[in-house]
Amino acid sequence: MLVGVRTVGVEEELLVVDPSGRPVPLGPAALEVAARRGEGETVDEHDRAEREDGDTAAVDDPAARLVPELKTQQLEFGTRVCTALDDVAADLEHWRERADAAARGVGARVAALASSPVRVEPQSTPGERYTQMAETFGLTAAEQLTCGCHVHVAVEDDEEGVGVLNRIRVWLPVLTALTANSPFWLGRDSGHASYRAQAWNRWPSSGPNELFADAAAYHRLIAELIATETIVDSGMVYFDARLSERWPTVEVRVADVALRAADAVTLAGLVRGLVDTAAGEWRAGVAAPAVRTEVVRLAAWRASRSGLTGDLVHPATGRPAPAAEVVAALLKHVRPALAAAGDEWRVADGVAAVLDRGTGADLQRRVFAETGDLTAVVRAAVEVTHARPGGG
Repeated sequence: MLVGVRTVGVEEELLVVDPSGRPVPLGPAALEVAARRGEGETVDEHDRAEREDGDTAAVDDPAARLVPELKTQQLEFGTRVCTALDDVAADLEHWRERADAAARGVGARVAALASSPVRVEPQSTPGERYTQMAETFGLTAAEQLTCGCHVHVAVEDDEEGVGVLNRIRVWLPVLTALTANSPFWLGRDSGHASYRAQAWNRWPSSGPNELFADAAAYHRLIAELIATETIVDSGMVYFDARLSERWPTVEVRVADVALRAADAVTLAGLVRGLVDTAAGEWRAGVAAPAVRTEVVRLAAWRASRSGLTGDLVHPATGRPAPAAEVVAALLKHVRPALAAAGDEWRVADGVAAVLDRGTGADLQRRVFAETGDLTAVVRAAVEVTHARPGGG
């Protein structure tokens, strides 16, 4: 059993935009600026690492840094491995600012947007792995300009990790609703609060999965997926939540990148609470919820569609309920774990703030309703991305 508070790390993907608010393919150039400052990897360095190790999450490296993503209109970074949410917050603010400074060095900015409101032609980042993905997956890869937020939480070993995966799956759609930040898709309103979730689920290895008997069953499934020669490598196992290949963590991947850094901190606290709660249930022999994957997928679709503005599927009943009620159930579920980590009131206040002011998707739509200008939406997002606590 892990002793003390479980560690947590966060990865964020950011959109690179010009001052007018249009995405621009300057991510690699910004990384060159960051590399000269000792704060980033060049595209070539990252490509070599990915070919050697598969998926290389920045959070897995003791030295957090800026790294490339699938498209040249993106940058990615990961925090350090943290124990306190204060440290997560400090790292998120630091690396958002360092990413912006690197982008400014080539005449651009970064925005925490999970999709591009403005129509843009996504450009693949150079490199063997990304080229192979583009050739293999066609339009799915070509259009995949999306920015997510991934949260890693420590587990004792793969057995505990699989016990966690089995027990958190029904709650993950609620996290999608809380972080929804992609209502626009390449120049039009998608009708979804998180269209990133819809675009992401085009990948053949994405989405929720069935319950696993044990860690061996999990690893057999991964081997079977790779053996189909459909995905490029194990880094493309894009489950909603998965075990890290390199480190003893569970990685939760369902969230849009949060417009506000404070909301990403709230997400990190909730994910840690979910993992700790699930691990406790696994140790106590509490059965995982026997909910079919088809129902979990429907719940995820509904969360993507309406965010916090409509009903969500309640994990306990499988029936629709007001979003605020389902979010309250999530908070109640994890509250003992939050209290044990010293996060109870911080996370509760963070959740209340999102319910009160709305998600990033709500803000984007308000700006568009006021201006009729999607580039104004992006410019507003840039400002909120870099707002200090209490601002924006």
